[in-house]
Amino acid sequence: MTTTVSTGPAAGGVPAPPTSGGDPVRGVNRLFAVRELGIGLALVLLIAITTVVNPRFLSGQSRKDLMLGATILVVLAVGQTIVIITRNVDLSVGSILGLAAFATGKLFLAVPGAPIAVALLAGIALGALCGIVNGALIAVARVPALVVTLGTLYVFRGLDFSWAAGQQINAADLPTNFKNMGTATVLTVPVLALFAVAVLLLAGFYLRSYRGGRELYAIGSDPAAARLHGIPVGRRVFGALVVSGALAGLAGVLYAARFGTLDAAAGTGIELQVVAAVVVGGVAIFGGSGSVYGAALGALLLSTIGGALPVLRVAPFWQQTVVGALILAAIGLDRALAARVARRLRGRKARDA
Repeated sequence: MTTTVSTGPAAGGVPAPPTSGGDPVRGVNRLFAVRELGIGLALVLLIAITTVVNPRFLSGQSRKDLMLGATILVVLAVGQTIVIITRNVDLSVGSILGLAAFATGKLFLAVPGAPIAVALLAGIALGALCGIVNGALIAVARVPALVVTLGTLYVFRGLDFSWAAGQQINAADLPTNFKNMGTATVLTVPVLALFAVAVLLLAGFYLRSYRGGRELYAIGSDPAAARLHGIPVGRRVFGALVVSGALAGLAGVLYAARFGTLDAAAGTGIELQVVAAVVVGGVAIFGGSGSVYGAALGALLLSTIGGALPVLRVAPFWQQTVVGALILAAIGLDRALAARVARRLRGRKARDA
C-alpha cells in the first residue's frame, strides 16, 4: 500500500488535504502563523514594558538569566510538542528530568574525570529508557497516555527518591568543567541555550521535512484515518514518547550543569509548566496542529513572565493567575481557529461539488 500524507506548510504545522487552488489551505496556515506571531508580539511587549519600568531588565546578566531560565523549559517543550501533536501527552517529563539530573551527579561522583559527552549520552539514554516504558504501555498496550504518564510520573519520582535515599549532591562534588558549562557563553549566548536551539532546529526540520514528521500531524488529526492510509500509528506514537523521554533526560543533564546542587526533588512540578508552555505556544491540545517554534515561544513567554512580574512589583501569586489565563485564552483561540478551519474546508468542498 502506498502511504500519502498531505499536509500544509509547517509554519503552523496544520495538516491539510491536497488542493488544486490551495487558497483555503494557505488561509488556514496563515491563521496558525498569526497565532504564533501574536505570541511573539506579546513577548516583545512584555519585555518592552518591563524595560521601561526598569532599564536594567535587559542588562547583560539579566539577558543571560532569561535565556538560562527558558533553556530547560524549551528542551522539554519540544519533546512535549511532538507527543501532543499525536493527540497524547507526557506528564512524566519532570520526573525523568529529576532522575537524569541525579544520575548525572552520581556518575561524576563515581567517575570524577568522566567526559561531559558521556554524561550527556547517559542522561539521554536514561530518558529514552523511561520513554520506552511510556511508549510500550501507550502504543503497544493501548493504555491512555494521560493515565500511563501520570502513573510513571510517580513511579520514576519514587525510583529517584529511593535511589537518593535523602542524599544531596552539592556543586562542589561536580567537575569544574561541567559546572563551567552551566555558566559559559558563546558571543554572549549561554552554552546551555545553544543546546536548546540545536534541539529546536533539529525537531522543527524533522517535523517539516521528513515523512515521519508529517505523519505525526496526520495521526493527531485523525488516528483512525491515519491507520486506514497505512501509517504505522503505534510505531510513530512510540517513537514520539521515546524522543520526549530522551529530551527530558538531556534536560536533566543541563539542569545539573546549571544548578549544581541536586536531590530527588529536582524538576518537581515542571511538567505542568511544560504543558502550559506548549498550549500557550499554539499547539492544539487535541493534536494535529502546532509547531515546536510556537512551543519555544510559549516557553520563553512563561519564563519572561516569571522574571518580569517581580520587576513590575506584581505579587508572585499573580504569576499563576496570568499563566492560567493565557492557557484558557490559548485553548479558546484554538477552538475558534478550528471552527474557522472547518468552515473554510466545508466551503471548499461545496465549491468543488
